[in-house]
Amino acid sequence: MTQTTAPRVRTLVLLLLAAACALLAGAGPASAHAALTGSDPRQGAVVDRAPAQVSLTFSESVSMDDDSVRVLDPKGKRVDDGGPTGTGGTTYAVKLHAGLPDGTYTVTYQVVSADSHPVAGAYTFSVGAPSETSVSATAQAAGGGFIGGLYGVGRYVSYTGFAVLVGGAAFVLACWPRGSGVRVVQRFVVSGWLALTAATLLLLLLRGSYTGSGKVADVFDLGLLGEVLQTKTGAALVSRLLLLAAAALFVAVLFGAYDKREDEERRDLTFGLAVGGTVVAAGLAATWAMSEHASVGLQAGLAMPVDVVHLIAVATWFGGLAALLVALYRGPADAPVPTGAVRRFSAVAFGSVVALVVTGTYQSWRQLGSWTAFTDTRYGQLLLAKIALVAVLVGIAYFSRRWTARLADTAAVVVRQRGKAGGEREKAGAKASGGSKGAGASKGSGNAKGSGGSQRAAQLARQRAAVDAARQKRQRDADPHRFALRRSVLAEAGVAVVLLAVTTVLTQTEPGRTQEEATAAGASSTAPSTPSTGAVTLDMPFDTGGQDGKGLVRVELDPARVGANDLHLYVEGPDGTAVDVPEVKVALTQEAKDIGPLPVAPDHITTGHWSASGVQIPVAGDWEVAVTVRTSDIDQVTVSKNAQIG
Repeated sequence: MTQTTAPRVRTLVLLLLAAACALLAGAGPASAHAALTGSDPRQGAVVDRAPAQVSLTFSESVSMDDDSVRVLDPKGKRVDDGGPTGTGGTTYAVKLHAGLPDGTYTVTYQVVSADSHPVAGAYTFSVGAPSETSVSATAQAAGGGFIGGLYGVGRYVSYTGFAVLVGGAAFVLACWPRGSGVRVVQRFVVSGWLALTAATLLLLLLRGSYTGSGKVADVFDLGLLGEVLQTKTGAALVSRLLLLAAAALFVAVLFGAYDKREDEERRDLTFGLAVGGTVVAAGLAATWAMSEHASVGLQAGLAMPVDVVHLIAVATWFGGLAALLVALYRGPADAPVPTGAVRRFSAVAFGSVVALVVTGTYQSWRQLGSWTAFTDTRYGQLLLAKIALVAVLVGIAYFSRRWTARLADTAAVVVRQRGKAGGEREKAGAKASGGSKGAGASKGSGNAKGSGGSQRAAQLARQRAAVDAARQKRQRDADPHRFALRRSVLAEAGVAVVLLAVTTVLTQTEPGRTQEEATAAGASSTAPSTPSTGAVTLDMPFDTGGQDGKGLVRVELDPARVGANDLHLYVEGPDGTAVDVPEVKVALTQEAKDIGPLPVAPDHITTGHWSASGVQIPVAGDWEVAVTVRTSDIDQVTVSKNAQIG
């Protein structure tokens, strides 16, 4: 049985790892949290005259460089002038050359979302009439190719290394303190530290190329690396490396001073190690939470600590499970994992599952937003797969607990067998020692023969030790309950490998809430344009309550449709003459879709006249236009009226 078990284990683990890698390879370019929700000109639009600029509106703020947005004419020549500029939070614009001829123009963009993922896309609009174009409007790959695949592998290895490091150390401290002296457990935890460190360095080097050109040569561009270090993701990766230095010290103490202490002293040191290890683990988890999905969107201040708890719970469960598997299969035969350690891990795993359910439920609500997103979005489908795998994992863990309970009934029998075997070995050793002395006295050989006898005795001792180890291993593996426990833990670990791969892909996938919003915005932007009714004029009387505080404010929006609009604001006194006031502010709100208020700060043109150009209105519908008029240092009022935007 023992001769065939190890190859089967290796084969199964290799197959599971291959399946995980295949899942990662099939993930394709990373989808992102940010999505294009509006543009001016709109996709497929035909405008009468060439616009002065092209503007893009995203669902969240993004990072751009001078080459992030390109506008190409029908021959593929760039017609944008200068880099993009922000015009209002999530809206960015790039100016165009003057006097562009009629034809079809292609807009391409590649930016980095606030949650660290690259976003790319392309669309066309036409001036005068559509024409043939040599430029493909197919969305360019973002985070794909060889560099993207390598970056995805690095992310998976970093998550795995974190789980092995944190979960393995937690298994030793909370479940099996004597395991700190077991060489195979030491190597397992150290391998987690090495994997996480190497993966973090790899991600740091790949980051610039991953979010940019995707070229291998850019991996070694020190200038690009310097730009990465100034980003949120770069800072998170550097912080992770610094925390790994503290983790190295923790591991050194765990397998050094902690292992050499007696039980009483070890208990005193356990508390300090537990506190320090928890702080380091939370810090490492925060490097993901503060730079990815949890850091943007709804309730980011609550989502980040929830994500930290979720990651630590995953690591404690998966990493502890893997440490138990290694100890069961590769641990020394004379010091097997005791039943008490398995029971304690069962309790720790149960607590981790409870934490996973609570935090996972909150994350699902936050990232999906609706029940339909479970089936209509890729994020929801992956989440369903993850939930199913967790359910399978919990089911297997139930059987593991049953085998653990049965181990207690046979533990005493195994101890008695070992005691009997030990007594027989002592008798055999005494007889062999006596025979050696008699032979030496009768022969009276010289020093050379005495030395040969010592070598022979040492060789026999090694052989007996090997035979004893094999016998102890057979006795350990002969226990059907322990064998069943090993198989169930192996099955748990196999499912955990695939589950970790799904989780990694999930972190690179655009959340369902954002995808549905982007789909709705895309449908709106590609819908046929309704004929404009021209400028909308809104007259709103105001009274600030102070001296000379009465009058009329008139707002004109032209052309009163989705995209860029010109806003003109006029202030008149009670007699209809134009008057100046110290300050006017405008805000646009659409309550039906929870958009706004979008602030507009018009410039003073002349007496009683303010103006703002390029005012972006992202979607059509009924918009509230609110104007705040201040007539003195303490007198001001806000008046509003609704306008229909086509």
